[in-house]
Amino acid sequence: MIKSISSQKSKTYVGYTNNIKNRLLQHNSNKGAKSTKGYIWKVIYKKKFSSKKMAMSYEYKLKKNRKKRLSILKQN
Repeated sequence: MIKSISSQKSKTYVGYTNNIKNRLLQHNSNKGAKSTKGYIWKVIYKKKFSSKKMAMSYEYKLKKNRKKRLSILKQN
């Protein structure tokens, strides 16, 4: 999960990657997801999984669970 650091309003984005440094660089150079363009991002939460399937399943659940995302956001 990444958080915008360049705007007044806290904006978060949840996504899957196997190379976190490269993916963050893509987001910060406006080559990431459409919704991340125009912002500067920092990683605020990461979790490692043994398979892509498990990671994608967790990503889906985290995207849908607003309470969990807000709890992570408050910790950072």
